[in-house]
Amino acid sequence: MFYFEHKNKPLIPAPKFYRRLLYNLLLSFIVILVSLSIGIWGYISLAHLNFADALLNASMILGGMGPVNPMPNETSKYFASFYALFSGISFISTMAVLLAPVVHRAMHKFHIETDEDEEKK
Repeated sequence: MFYFEHKNKPLIPAPKFYRRLLYNLLLSFIVILVSLSIGIWGYISLAHLNFADALLNASMILGGMGPVNPMPNETSKYFASFYALFSGISFISTMAVLLAPVVHRAMHKFHIETDEDEEKK
């Protein structure tokens, strides 16, 4: 639906660019909600935390801060460990999706070319 224009094509108009930004923002929001839901489910079912504490722990790990509550058993500790690794990758991926239109537009506007492009000329 929203693809990036080729370097030989002109920049898309501002309204379309803002629509692309909104699309990527919504996509990022969905990824964050799914990631947060996985964390909440894991903390509720494996660490036996209530919803508020599960939400707090999942949010803190997803945001890069770390867990708040101690984990009561080994299973919950394993989950917290894997969720922390997953959250790091999720955060990096979400930031890439969020920043891709802006970086693409800047590179397109300034005609940044790679060595391969210069060799083809």
